[in-house]
Amino acid sequence: MNTQVDFENTSKAFSAKSDSQLKKSFWLFNLMKYPGVVNFFSKLTLIALKAGLPIKKIIKNTIFDQFCGGENLLEAKTVVNNLNKSNIGSILDYSVEGENTESDFEHAKTELIKIIELAKNDSAIPYTSLKLTGVMSSEVLEKLSAKIALSNGELIEFNNGKKRLEAICKEAYNCNVPIYFDAEESWIQEHIDRLAEEMMRKFNSKKAIILTTLQMYRWDRINYLNFLLRMAAEENISVGIKLVRGAYLEKENARALQFGYPSPIQASKEKTDEDFDKAITICLKNIKVITLCAGTHNEASTMYLLHEMQRLNVENNHPHVYFSQLYGMSDHITYNLAAAQYNVTKYLPYGPIKAVVPYLIRRAQENTSIAGQMGRELKLILEEKKKRATQQLLTSGNK
Repeated sequence: MNTQVDFENTSKAFSAKSDSQLKKSFWLFNLMKYPGVVNFFSKLTLIALKAGLPIKKIIKNTIFDQFCGGENLLEAKTVVNNLNKSNIGSILDYSVEGENTESDFEHAKTELIKIIELAKNDSAIPYTSLKLTGVMSSEVLEKLSAKIALSNGELIEFNNGKKRLEAICKEAYNCNVPIYFDAEESWIQEHIDRLAEEMMRKFNSKKAIILTTLQMYRWDRINYLNFLLRMAAEENISVGIKLVRGAYLEKENARALQFGYPSPIQASKEKTDEDFDKAITICLKNIKVITLCAGTHNEASTMYLLHEMQRLNVENNHPHVYFSQLYGMSDHITYNLAAAQYNVTKYLPYGPIKAVVPYLIRRAQENTSIAGQMGRELKLILEEKKKRATQQLLTSGNK
């Protein structure tokens, strides 16, 4: 058992980055310190793309290169192979957003099945993920979550979406490739939860193939986690849980205020942190029936999980415990965990530049809003740059 992971070890954290890549990351994170700059360039990018201006190359060589694996599966596979050299797995995700026609949904299904088939014989891709609004209508999910009757046309839409979902889950089961359902906004999450439970009942009799995501900034998620545990015990199935803090805070609070209902969001960040750590302990205590993925950039929660694994005698590389961070962020956590033989993955989105821009903008805006995130990334990169400069001086001085 080993909890001696040093997140200050920049040599391991940036071992896969060349000097020029490190310099580019430093420049990019330095820009993202300023919310005004991020918002200005976000709006400018959307306007330029809509106007057909030739800016794709600039996007690809900067923010796209930092946070995405490529424009297609072949390009992404190169990044997968590079990460695997450092004992880091990849969660490939066809990260196209805002596409909502039947042909778009079918294309997303086809792409996801390609990922599953690629992952079948590749340990570098231990699991994958699915955003349900990528394969079915968010409007229909919203109505179902609110228990509003669907029109005949909407019912056809939903049945088509559910057929796509079942085809994806069946392929995941046949290929033995676990698949995480991403969490989305609370007003559609209700029915996403029901679909996830249905697919777990259908495909999780032997192991957790279907996994769901809990956003712990919601005050009801500990209760829901306990419900899933009861379901597992009563129906003799496994459950899979990815824990995250949450991605729609401002939108959730604004909508609750607009429609006059209690916000589903915790009263404070401290309460979110408390429930995140509480969920970690619940999952580890039930590790025989739960597969846990901790999707976090928070060092304190990561260390909490390490210590709880030690306290509860869960080995470093237990097949039911994964850590995960976004590609392009928190390499000091990812690479140092991997070096200590923990199971760790990077969430690796890919897709056509224009279609992935909404994801990239969200990543940039999220970075400016996370307290201390940019300062931490910049501090560590700067330390590594200084180390390398010193080493080069020593090397040249000894010639």
